[in-house]
Amino acid sequence: MPTLIPTVSIDSPSFGKLPSNDRQKYSKLGTLSCISLITNKMIGTGLFSTPSIIFKYCNGNVPIFLGLWLLGAIIILSGLLIYLEYALNLPFRNGGEKNYLLRVFRSPKGLCGCVYAFQMVFLGFSSGNSFAFGKYIWYAVSGQPAADDNDWHSKLIGVACITFCIWLHMKYPNQGTALFNFLGMFKIVILFLIIAIGFLVGINAISLPDHAVATPVDLKLPPQNAYSIAVALLQVVYSFKGWENANYVLSELEDPYQALTFTAPMSVVLVTVLYFMVVVSYLVVIPKQELLSSGVLVAGIFFNKVFGESLTTRVLPVLISLSTLGNVMVVSFAHSRVNQELAQENYLPFSKYFTNINHSLLLHWAITVIILVGPPSSEIYEFVVNLYIYPGTWINLLLTVGLIYLKLNSDKEQWAKVESLDATEPHETVTVAPPSTGSVQSSAASQHSQSSAESISSYTEFDSLISQAPSTHIKPGTKKFSAPWTCVFVFLAANLFLALFPFVPPPASVGAGGVIPYWCFPVVGTGCLLMGAVFFYGRGFIYRQMGKAPPLYEDEQDILT
Repeated sequence: MPTLIPTVSIDSPSFGKLPSNDRQKYSKLGTLSCISLITNKMIGTGLFSTPSIIFKYCNGNVPIFLGLWLLGAIIILSGLLIYLEYALNLPFRNGGEKNYLLRVFRSPKGLCGCVYAFQMVFLGFSSGNSFAFGKYIWYAVSGQPAADDNDWHSKLIGVACITFCIWLHMKYPNQGTALFNFLGMFKIVILFLIIAIGFLVGINAISLPDHAVATPVDLKLPPQNAYSIAVALLQVVYSFKGWENANYVLSELEDPYQALTFTAPMSVVLVTVLYFMVVVSYLVVIPKQELLSSGVLVAGIFFNKVFGESLTTRVLPVLISLSTLGNVMVVSFAHSRVNQELAQENYLPFSKYFTNINHSLLLHWAITVIILVGPPSSEIYEFVVNLYIYPGTWINLLLTVGLIYLKLNSDKEQWAKVESLDATEPHETVTVAPPSTGSVQSSAASQHSQSSAESISSYTEFDSLISQAPSTHIKPGTKKFSAPWTCVFVFLAANLFLALFPFVPPPASVGAGGVIPYWCFPVVGTGCLLMGAVFFYGRGFIYRQMGKAPPLYEDEQDILT
């Protein structure tokens, strides 16, 4: 089984301070681990908890409900192709969107890195999944959902969940990776179980003693308002969140090229198909009114309708909570490494401290706990989900606009170019050996690394990245991947809608009675991005006032010393 197998003590302080290239010698994730990284994050609480919230925002309208899930799948697959174009045209490195933003927005140097760092560190938490873990565990133990107005049981269990995950990654990384490998496969089994039950109920092979007529298709409901549709679509996108998880940890993968071109797309397509079938199963089994009011525990209600009040009803929510645990594990694993990468490149306050991987893990723990225990219990899950996913729409907008620029200026930027090659002439393999040592990548990945280096070597922010690339064997004649224009415009339009319409006031009937105002999550999310810009300019101002040289970003410190 491909797992993270270190040959040195990964939990030692010295390991966390090693350069990225040196850490690669000790930790590699194989194909199974890559699949688990994606499926574990995608199949979190989203599919088991958000359908009821989405159905509520659709006012119980089944065509709109199913249409949003289909639209979400189209948006995610479009985004996958856009991220694939970025990843295959740049050096393989941890960081995900950070590397893509830096490729496009190069001036002022460091600004985009700081903005992205604040979004990833302060809003890249695991609070929603930790809270849902607590809800399902409490439901399994007590047999009743915890009261929304006093749900400290779920919060405390959620704190225990994130604490366990961080502790496991710090002290026993081998076992942590093996566990999320297992949970990634386990989640697929749960989805097939739900689909099978829904199918058997649909053909009347299983009779439900307390089952109302299946949800009817009602086309007479009043039209939905833009705010409700935007928030519902945000929740759908949250349910698919995780499709980009492999991009965050490319330095940790045995074969990044295979992960990007085969493993990740295969995993995303598989989970997307299963998602839609699970949602249909919910509609078949759970009566409409119960689905509207089931809240976070929609999967628990699903099993309760099938098996009734029994031991099985207590056991199955535990299985759902284990699925949630897998999500928390892979998010803490991937995001802590992005935090460390950002710290190594000086984009965080107290960056030197967080270059240690254990300290980056503790940072993720602290932010998760604060967001988990802070908001009122009655609306915490929905608020946390929206706050988690919303700032990413602005990042996606920047990336899409940047990709349009690169495509329109491909000659100038040397972006996704086809290198001409006369097939009748013999060609020798060219070996490029930068100063640092490292293992040789597969031939396809090697072609990517060298041509990527050539295309961006003129940009200061990437000079150090390329010089530290491993020794590479190059065969000319590689055609770079380019995302279709249709996907680019779909992703652009979707994220523009998701970024702007949450600011539009909802009808009084939608926004009435809420403890947290409708504008809170878009304002907080956007404000966090702006705080990254304030940090960038503020730090530069303070350095100038103190007579110090401007702060250095990326690996300039290593270049100048």
